[in-house]
Amino acid sequence: MIATPRRTLKTVTGAGGTSETYDLAVDPNRSTLDQAVRVAGLAEAARIDALFTADLLSFDAQGAIGSQEPLVFVSALSQVTSRIGLIATVSTTFHHPYNLARLFGTLDHVSNGRAAWNLVTSSIGEENFGPGALPSPEDRYARAAETLDVVNALWDSWRPGALTAGPDGRAVLDRDRVHPIDHSGRFFSVAGPLNIPPLPQGRPVQIQAGQSEAGTALGARYAEIVFTSLPTLDIAREFTRNIRNQAERHGRPGGLPLIFSSFHATYGATEQEAQRIVAERREALDFDRGRVQVADMLGGGLDLSELPLDAPLPESLLPDVASVNRRRGRVGIFSGYVRQGYTLRELVVAAQDTGHWAVAGTPEQLADAVEERFRAGVLDVISLQGLANPVQHDFVVNGLLHELRKRGIVADDYTGTTLRDNLGLDLPPRSGRTA
Repeated sequence: MIATPRRTLKTVTGAGGTSETYDLAVDPNRSTLDQAVRVAGLAEAARIDALFTADLLSFDAQGAIGSQEPLVFVSALSQVTSRIGLIATVSTTFHHPYNLARLFGTLDHVSNGRAAWNLVTSSIGEENFGPGALPSPEDRYARAAETLDVVNALWDSWRPGALTAGPDGRAVLDRDRVHPIDHSGRFFSVAGPLNIPPLPQGRPVQIQAGQSEAGTALGARYAEIVFTSLPTLDIAREFTRNIRNQAERHGRPGGLPLIFSSFHATYGATEQEAQRIVAERREALDFDRGRVQVADMLGGGLDLSELPLDAPLPESLLPDVASVNRRRGRVGIFSGYVRQGYTLRELVVAAQDTGHWAVAGTPEQLADAVEERFRAGVLDVISLQGLANPVQHDFVVNGLLHELRKRGIVADDYTGTTLRDNLGLDLPPRSGRTA
């Protein structure tokens, strides 16, 4: 009898690069990768499972510039790490699937099997890709689904045994085991096969970000991990139940996709200290800027500049979610806050966490909050931030992670050589068109 591996919580941290990139760029003696290299070393020493890179495709004068081009960025980090996974955020709206298959396939090779793709359909940046570059969410997700069909078929176009070692140690290619995919669809025509060798992981780990109705449907069908904004336990339960029910209808194994939440943690040596830090941040808020942030959380196009801060937002201002062309999941969350009677001031405060899960307290109290979601089955992967700051690093590594490991929730060490191994993810069934 084969024992079932014990379920553990997986951990991710941002690779760095955001506004610090500007600081590094003004110093001719430093690389804009320096901060990320430091974070990567700290994260691997702490046995965090993966580094995450976000992406934005347009300039933000307030400094939110993402982490430069994610695939190039994590490719560089692959050469200064050996075990930690590498997650690159890349849009299907502005990339061709054949290029994506080659790019992520190459990342899997150069990292020896540590690549992961965080698939997004993009909600900004269309001004840089020509007129009509941002279709409706429905069309963006239809394109994403076809992209995944093509990419997976390309990765599977080399059947087992296609490449073996000969008597002299050199590669022997069995061309009969390399198949074209001959894809012809609504968005793409791709003959295949892929022109790079079989990947160390078979396929890079597939993560998908998006929790609108169309985004949930895509994640249920394809994603191994879904990255979500789940600010409350009730919302997390409902989302998890919905997406896994859909996944089961596609014939996928139970427990998929894994649920990945960003954890916006405020640490204190005592509960009072943590609450004081929260209060100080709220007192320092720029509420004029905050009104703009709330308008963005509600889909944009709203002028909230004259509304009183301490009165509820009129429900008449809420958009029809189906009419919003970007981040419908987040619009749904903030529309819910409005219907619950949140004042504009409370909405501004909530907007600082952009709809994500936020908790304040001691490391033990934060571990309690994490354990509650983990035991409820609505948290499988968690994003922990702040490793570059010595105080925050101590709270995360010697506080929260230490406590979670003591409780048997987080593993003490890496369990395999690839990211797929460390996350406990089996290779999905091969694409039917290359079987």
